[in-house]
Amino acid sequence: MALPMETQLQSIFEDVVVRVRFCLNSSNRVSCCLAAKMFMDTPEDERTKLVSCLGAFRQYWGTLPQESHEQCVQWTVRFIHGQHSPKRISFLYDCLAVAVETNLLPPRMVCQALISSEALEWECTQLWALTFRLIRKIIGGVDYKGVRDLLKAMLDKVQTIPHLVSSAIVQHLLPAREVVEYILDRNACLLPAYFAVNEIRKLYPEGQLSHWLLGSLISDFVDSFRPTARLNSICVEWVTLEGCIYVCVCVCRSGRCSLLPVVNNSGAICNSWKLDPTTLRFPLKGMLPYDKDLFEPQTGLLRYVLEQPYSRDMVCNMLGLNKQHKQRCPVLEEQLVDLVVYAMERSETEEQFDDGGTSQLLWQHLSSQLIFFVLFQFASFPHMVLSLHQKLAGRGLIKGRDHLMWVLLQFISGSIQKNALADFLPVMKLFDLLYPEKECIPVPDINKPQSTHAFAMTCIWIHLNRKAQSDNSKLQIPIPHSLKLHHEFLQQSLRSKSLPMTDYKIALLCNAYSTNSECFTLPMGVLVETIYGNGTARISLPGTNCMASGSTTPLPMNLLDSLTVHAKMSLIHSIATRVIKLAHAKSSIALAPALVETYSRLLVYMEIESLGIKGFISQLLPNVFKSHAWGILHTLLEMFSYRMHHIQPHYRVQLLSHLHSLAAVPQTNQNQLHLCVESTALRLITALGSSEVQPQFTRFLSDPKTVLSAESEELNRALILTLARATHITDFFTGSDSIQGTWCKDILQTIMNFTPHNWASHTLSCFPAPLQAFFKQNNVPQESRFNLKKNVEEEYRKWKSMTNEGDIITHFSMQGSPPLFLCLLWKMLLETDHINQIGFRVLERIGARALVAHVRTFADFLVYEFSTSAGGQQLNKCIEILNDMVWKYNIVTLDRLILCLAMRSHEGNEAQVCYFIIQLLLLKPNDFRNRVSDFVKENAPEHWLQSDWHNKHMSYHKKYPEKLYFEGLAEQVSPPMQLQPQYLPIYFGNVCLRFLPVFDIVIHRFLELLPVSKSLETLLDHLGGLYKFHAVFFFTRLWDLKFDAVSLRTGLKRKLVHAIMSSLKDNRTPGWCLSDTYLKFGMNPRDDNVWVPDDTYYCKLIGRLRLAPMAGKSPGPFPNCDWRFNEFPNPAAHALHVTCVELMALAVPGKEVGNALLNVVLKSQPLVPRDNVTACMNAIGLVITALPEPYWIVLHDRLVSVIGSPALTSETEWVGYPFQLLDFTACHQSYSEMYCAYVLALAHRAVRLPGTFLSEVLKPLVKTEFQLLYVYHLVGPFLQRFQQERTRCMLEISVAFYEMLQAVDHHSKHLAYMDPICDFLYHIKYMFTGDSVKDQVERIICTLRPAMKLRLRFITHISKMEPVAAVTTVTSASQPTTVSSPAPQGGAGPPTVPQ
Repeated sequence: MALPMETQLQSIFEDVVVRVRFCLNSSNRVSCCLAAKMFMDTPEDERTKLVSCLGAFRQYWGTLPQESHEQCVQWTVRFIHGQHSPKRISFLYDCLAVAVETNLLPPRMVCQALISSEALEWECTQLWALTFRLIRKIIGGVDYKGVRDLLKAMLDKVQTIPHLVSSAIVQHLLPAREVVEYILDRNACLLPAYFAVNEIRKLYPEGQLSHWLLGSLISDFVDSFRPTARLNSICVEWVTLEGCIYVCVCVCRSGRCSLLPVVNNSGAICNSWKLDPTTLRFPLKGMLPYDKDLFEPQTGLLRYVLEQPYSRDMVCNMLGLNKQHKQRCPVLEEQLVDLVVYAMERSETEEQFDDGGTSQLLWQHLSSQLIFFVLFQFASFPHMVLSLHQKLAGRGLIKGRDHLMWVLLQFISGSIQKNALADFLPVMKLFDLLYPEKECIPVPDINKPQSTHAFAMTCIWIHLNRKAQSDNSKLQIPIPHSLKLHHEFLQQSLRSKSLPMTDYKIALLCNAYSTNSECFTLPMGVLVETIYGNGTARISLPGTNCMASGSTTPLPMNLLDSLTVHAKMSLIHSIATRVIKLAHAKSSIALAPALVETYSRLLVYMEIESLGIKGFISQLLPNVFKSHAWGILHTLLEMFSYRMHHIQPHYRVQLLSHLHSLAAVPQTNQNQLHLCVESTALRLITALGSSEVQPQFTRFLSDPKTVLSAESEELNRALILTLARATHITDFFTGSDSIQGTWCKDILQTIMNFTPHNWASHTLSCFPAPLQAFFKQNNVPQESRFNLKKNVEEEYRKWKSMTNEGDIITHFSMQGSPPLFLCLLWKMLLETDHINQIGFRVLERIGARALVAHVRTFADFLVYEFSTSAGGQQLNKCIEILNDMVWKYNIVTLDRLILCLAMRSHEGNEAQVCYFIIQLLLLKPNDFRNRVSDFVKENAPEHWLQSDWHNKHMSYHKKYPEKLYFEGLAEQVSPPMQLQPQYLPIYFGNVCLRFLPVFDIVIHRFLELLPVSKSLETLLDHLGGLYKFHAVFFFTRLWDLKFDAVSLRTGLKRKLVHAIMSSLKDNRTPGWCLSDTYLKFGMNPRDDNVWVPDDTYYCKLIGRLRLAPMAGKSPGPFPNCDWRFNEFPNPAAHALHVTCVELMALAVPGKEVGNALLNVVLKSQPLVPRDNVTACMNAIGLVITALPEPYWIVLHDRLVSVIGSPALTSETEWVGYPFQLLDFTACHQSYSEMYCAYVLALAHRAVRLPGTFLSEVLKPLVKTEFQLLYVYHLVGPFLQRFQQERTRCMLEISVAFYEMLQAVDHHSKHLAYMDPICDFLYHIKYMFTGDSVKDQVERIICTLRPAMKLRLRFITHISKMEPVAAVTTVTSASQPTTVSSPAPQGGAGPPTVPQ
């Protein structure tokens, strides 16, 4: 039978201890045995018995189960701390120390038991001192995670010491400080210093002083991490919000964030702009002591983003707001209120409001923002109104009061029915403040849209009164006396039997009574009847047998802007309901043009998104499709193609998926609808922004077929071009030569399964390398031109030999037969100059969907025919026949034939012949040129301002009718056939507008092949005017893809810009795009005397961008416009794009332009005041980032130059602390900056640091410690973005950091900054890489010098080269065991500059 633990321990110590009375009564036999040692007489006896006791205890310890060890140690410590004699405690602690040193007891277990003892209190000074001396003696054997836990426990213990204690006991408290000092000693290296600072910063966050006992020990240690914090912070100086616009991904230092995002509506929002939704601070990585300014609320950043049109999604992303989770955000609420106050201030200085000025645009934008954020409960309406009252009190801001009430009315009218009346009553308090008049306010001129704002307060009162009546409560105040005239006018207007559309009386009534169905019916009925028509009038639409309701004049934008959101929602709901009703009824009468145009205009309002574009995509389209109302479906697709602006990308991709599904439905296999579906899909694909592609298409990776065409090779090719452009611009494939493992692999593979095809070599050369490799690996065998010719001849012989009409039609139209029929028609016209009736029947039987394959084959056949043509009369004959097939016989539309030709993959001479055919089709006959000329001359792109679009549209179609059902062929066959095809309604489209996305692709193809560039200039001369109707700034994307692959001639660059700018000269305000200097000198057509800009030009251009108008800022270098219909969503985006266009159009190589831009701040420029340097840097970084590679690569050259400069290669060059000299902000403010700091600051703004540049260019150059620190500082701030967007690249960069350190370690005799370097590497490990690169870096660390290896040993958990807790001989308590470690550098403070 086993004896109890107490009994066994008692037998161990019976012969060596003297029994003490209190011990005999104690149940803790382990403690009793140890206590008896105090009564040994001589040192020899004590040592003998101590050794005997420990020997027996060791034997017993070995018999204890593992789970009892900790309990045994805790009992022992508890007994020791129960002693009152310091000598007794000291003797027992010596025994514990020997037990640890002889590996009897684990040091971590002993230290934890000691530090966690409840008896360890600062008042017990002797016990406190003895305990911490023991810990100091044995802590060297504790593992680094245990040391971290002990440090945390010690800091907590120290915190229990009060601020005021007697000086007599301070000396007894110091051993605790000595232990902490030992733990923090960089040379002892008990744990990663990064762990220690993490625990310290948790206990003492920024701005909080450490405990007085630790004092400078903690502050100096934390300060030693400031260089590491700077290595991970971008060099930035505070500038005013008006001063810069920028896209950045990094943490900014000094002042608030001065790098501001260019907000767009793409939805591709960088996570690096995220802010804490409570404090508005940056969520900084790690617990490093970043500069104080980084901990300040970024109210300026949020305010700036809120000011930008189309910024609400970015605001939600920044603050982590989710529409599905209702959460009030007070900081957002406060900024919205401040923006309203700012708008009130602006209104005080503007004389007119309804002139499209900045004040009007700002109030419109605020209205949209407030509705969105309050509707989703991110902001509280009553809280905002009360806050407004508080901030406006005593300010005397009166001029903007009507606009403010108009903004509040927007929300009140739409939500008062679903919310409590009390939520809206604070508005009356605001009324009392802003409307102090004692007399009645006169009724404004209702012929002006401004009148609706003047009536806003009266409308609010009417809604509140209506709510009070419906709730059976009584409004506390009657109609205010000052509003009586307004109220009486509305009452009188409501009694009127006729409401004209010539003033804004209808809008006033809609706004005032939208919650009163009895009163609202009359004015809304007038609006509805205006756009629906009276039900009897009919008008004709283009084509045959197509009639529509007779109303043609849409509601003007001024009237729609004058309606409240609630009224607009009622109107758009009425329209959508009517469309669905007509779709179900399969009405033969098309929608009224006024209704279609008005519906298009209503879809521009983001505040009615749920009933607007969201309802359009997710409800209206599916309902119309389900009803097989093909005419209405055609109408909706036309609206999307020609009338909608700034549609969010997820809606566009969703529509693209719908279109691909629609294309497979048998009922859509008719000429007009199929053409419309493919044309709309092409627009959707080519209009996708580079930053939109990956986020949207990754949503469909589980089933990529839904966003790809199963039949159309041209659409899939267009998508590949878009993928190539997007991956090129976003540097997605940086450092990779394969698409394996990437998001686009499945998409490309599915495309090749659906529509196998090849690309010409001159096109592939423009693709990113992984895409090139993919298409080379998936090469598709091509039919030879000889075989094509042979097959055509064989089929033509069959045509001539067959006599039975039914057999002929069946043979040439059956599914699976060679798609050669258009080639046969070509030969018929070439040989006989006519086509018989059977040819028409075959075309009808083939169908629209299958005919596309025939067009594709015909395009290849044409290239063969023209390549082998003898020229002269034969060539003219070929051109004439081709022209007749398009315009005379209407066999194929021009846009479809050109698209097929442009998308073929011809090489060499055949490619040139293909482009020659395109040029002939477009320019040789006058048919298309005349159509373009007349359309451009008679129409303007500002459709939202027009009331007579339909009349011009019909006039154009009567002059140039669209014939989509082979009508021309039917008239020419013998005998002629009388056709009356049923056309679908055409409200907006024509061949010119359909051709625009095709024209983009044509220009792409022409740019790839340098020999045909002259032909491109000719095309632009004749057709460039079409670009005033283009919705996308096409040539920025064009150059993004082509500029680094094709050296464009100066004349061609100028021609591209001139063609597009000239097309818009009559429709845009002067100064909207190109600078005056460029217009004066850069448009010089002489290639032999080109203009080369000087530094002054670049300084002025960057200055213009720096001063680009933010939302509501005026005056600015660019004219105001209605951003809802602009190509760009806000002023900053516009300024960026037009600046890049102008720079790319210069007759100067890209590298020269890039260097000139850098020199704006790197050289002393009289036009750049010192105070504007930082703002100019931000603008330059923005431009450099947006431009193609030839422009931004010069920054890499400058970095290489700096890395190799004497300042970084020679240790004697430095005259100060390097982290201070690389701190651009501090240096710039003290007039002590260096060139290397300027270049570093510019690089931080350019965000163009692909991993290959670091590993292939910079890494081989790094040999000195200063070079290494410079590279760390260069790349460090971007690691967070690399982690979020390109994890593999981030891991490669991390390994490169160690490889560079290895080179520096082997090259340098002495390293002065080992600690900041190691801290930086630990930061990367614990914040970014974890153990992902452990195997690679372990081999490198093993080759480093001992001191560096010692510091980095925890990254790979390798053992120290020298023992840390070596077993030593037993020493007395007065001579504690110490830990030996290499110590080549000083203490924990900042390293000194080497002499």
